[in-house]
Amino acid sequence: MLILTRQDIEKIVEIKDVIDAVEKAYLERAKQTAICPERLVIDIKKHKGSVLCMPAYLSKMDILATKIVTNYEENLSKYGLPTILGSIILNDSKTGSIISLIEGTYITALRTGATSGVAAKYLARKDSEVISVIGAGVQARTQVWALCQVLKNVNKVKAYDAVFERAEKFVKEISRMPLTIDAEIARSSRECVEDSDVVIIATTSRVPVLDGNWIKKGTHVTSIGYVGPDGREIDDATVKRSKIVVDTKSVLVESGDLIIPIRKGIITKDDVHAELAEIVSGEKLGRAEKDEITCFKSVGLAIGDAAVAGLVYKKAIKEKVGTEINL
Repeated sequence: MLILTRQDIEKIVEIKDVIDAVEKAYLERAKQTAICPERLVIDIKKHKGSVLCMPAYLSKMDILATKIVTNYEENLSKYGLPTILGSIILNDSKTGSIISLIEGTYITALRTGATSGVAAKYLARKDSEVISVIGAGVQARTQVWALCQVLKNVNKVKAYDAVFERAEKFVKEISRMPLTIDAEIARSSRECVEDSDVVIIATTSRVPVLDGNWIKKGTHVTSIGYVGPDGREIDDATVKRSKIVVDTKSVLVESGDLIIPIRKGIITKDDVHAELAEIVSGEKLGRAEKDEITCFKSVGLAIGDAAVAGLVYKKAIKEKVGTEINL
């Protein structure tokens, strides 16, 4: 069994390859060659956390993987740990034997960033130049990395975080990445969002962190943060003004970002335009007009984790990266 750490993954991964792998996974979902059961969730209310088990099989790519991921909202403040932690077990699809154990937190960040990149490829304006990020945690970095891969005119990123030091650290790290963009700190979520072409919301907030009326026409919004039926990070105005695309219709039972405005009568289930797989396959249209506002809401699908895990494993074998152990 090959053990792959985050450091191993960072040595070999390229975001363009991750985006390609994730897009192929969604195409498999559209063609019904992917098996992706509903995630199993165990709430650990005592510690304000949850455990998710997410298996998937991609038959065309022949990748069989299961991610076990935890989401503990107090990790950062209490223990200095990321909110999301995970591991991925990769199986040989022919025998069922475990062939790799892969650090899953970074895979999750890569998968999530790449999924947003795929969505932006079809939903954002091609001439988008300014990205704004609300929530400057681990996920924010791969979001920007992926968006800069698919939107070639991006030249600036603005970041806002309720904890100023996180935004400061994010801007410094973006400045060190091989990206030809300027990075700056916004002093408020409104300052961050206004005049942006793409808005990324990646928070743990259970209440909206922006006002959709701040968003200009033609903006693409991606929400990847808090998941749960009892809270939301985007507001009524954002969903009401937007063409809504989701990674999975499970959003309608998992995410307050849509559950709450549907319950209030602001939108209906029919206002969800499409799943991402339908857009990727061409079954439904992505962006139709320059001035329309698009919103991609993602709660995460195991097909993306499986695709990225399979990609990383193949690269590791080829480049002789990782540690072999015998259980």
